[in-house]
Amino acid sequence: MNHARNILADAPAALIYCRVSDKKQKTQGGGLQSQEQRCRKYAEERGYAVEMVFPDDITGEGDFMKRPGMRAMLAYLEAQPAKSFVVIFDDLKRFARDTRFHLELRSELASRGASVECLNFKFEDSPEGKFVETMMAATGQLEREQNRRQVVQKMKARVENGYWVFRAPVGYKHIPAKGGGGKVLVPDEPVASFVREALEGYACGRFATQVEVRRFLERSPHFPKDRADGSLRPMTITRLLKKVVYAGYVEAPKWKLPVLKGQHDGLISFETFQRIQDNLEGKKRAPAARKDYHVDFPLRGFVACESCGNVMTAAWSTGCRKRYAYYRCETRGCEAKSKCIPRGKVEDGFKDILKSLTPSRKLFGLVKAMFADAWDMRLAQAQSERDEWKRQLKALEKQINDLLDRLVETENRTVAKKLEERIDQLERQKIVLAEKAEKKVPTKAKLEECMELTLKFLSNPWNIYKNGDHAAKQTVLKLAIAEPPRYDRNSGYGTIKTAFPFKVLGDLTGQNGEMVL
Repeated sequence: MNHARNILADAPAALIYCRVSDKKQKTQGGGLQSQEQRCRKYAEERGYAVEMVFPDDITGEGDFMKRPGMRAMLAYLEAQPAKSFVVIFDDLKRFARDTRFHLELRSELASRGASVECLNFKFEDSPEGKFVETMMAATGQLEREQNRRQVVQKMKARVENGYWVFRAPVGYKHIPAKGGGGKVLVPDEPVASFVREALEGYACGRFATQVEVRRFLERSPHFPKDRADGSLRPMTITRLLKKVVYAGYVEAPKWKLPVLKGQHDGLISFETFQRIQDNLEGKKRAPAARKDYHVDFPLRGFVACESCGNVMTAAWSTGCRKRYAYYRCETRGCEAKSKCIPRGKVEDGFKDILKSLTPSRKLFGLVKAMFADAWDMRLAQAQSERDEWKRQLKALEKQINDLLDRLVETENRTVAKKLEERIDQLERQKIVLAEKAEKKVPTKAKLEECMELTLKFLSNPWNIYKNGDHAAKQTVLKLAIAEPPRYDRNSGYGTIKTAFPFKVLGDLTGQNGEMVL
């Protein structure tokens, strides 16, 4: 037994290096296990004692220093400079598929006193052997670059055909396309509905800032979060708002592919997407908001100070035994600055305002007739607008064709770049016009649906405000009140400027006295 141990102790020390190109091969293909088994058998046949196995599951794009397993093996060799090792690997392609990095890795291992052995290639320290090794490394690099070129070409072709070839964005998932031909995006519910609501909300102004979009998505239990505390990074929201894939289109700027119609259904229209981009370009990122903004102070940032006209803030104040909620103005120089108003006074007063907007049922027949007349007028206007959009679309196509002719004829690179940028802008405008021109004229059923929703809101805005979440409350505020109401800490609310529908109802009430006050 002691003799066997001495033989094992005297056996050359060996390290095994195994590599597959991605994690999928590691978990599904068994590539690492089979490589290790072959290398162990090789070491056993030659009497080597395997000390460690260093696996990698990334390609590193030829650079061995991008591979954690390779860096760990080099560090292991550095930690034992007086000991000689044999590094064993399955195939020359597992070593380095780049000529320069292959030679550099050989040099790094040699400087640490390690020799290399390969199951499928015999290293020879001769001019001929080095030449063959270099040619084999160059062949590996050629295959890697050819494979990469082929993959990119196939991906570009699929993008040109309208397929999203990258990771599915949040709210979508990939499924096999009908009839074969790869995978296609489909909405991933219920996440898709939250993404759609966030995008449309930011486009129409329901969410005034990216911070409000982030708050909305953080409240959704289905939307995937970035951080362990359930919050989202600001960059996540920015990227979501900039993805044209949500409008049913695809693009690949790094491959110089413009915006193209996708094979998937969009969550929003391209027009909505363009409004989002306009909002992003015209506004700065808002500062991080307080966590108590939604739940505790729904009127914060909406009700204005009577003295200076600026909107008031709100906060909790800690007393001797409990906490108190206050609204207050923080405008420098205002005579009411830092003078606290109990939350109950501000919010109860606003409750009375909303309740006063509830019209009598007797007015609803007149409201329906007015709504139907307005609908007919809007319908005729929509038909006229559609004809105008078609005319503009035709003129835009002519303008694009003229610019393309100029682009072909010009030899000035600067002019060509400007023309390309202009054509790209016009192509985006063309998509928006095409969407507008293809819109269907609303039907009678749509009229009934819109009328039902409108009357439901007009009949009792307070009920919607009281039972809704923060987003619903903010919507009621914007639809019912034309300007932020002013509040005086002594006399309460001043004159309220209501939105147009309630103003009309108020005028009718002045004639027949049927408004509930």
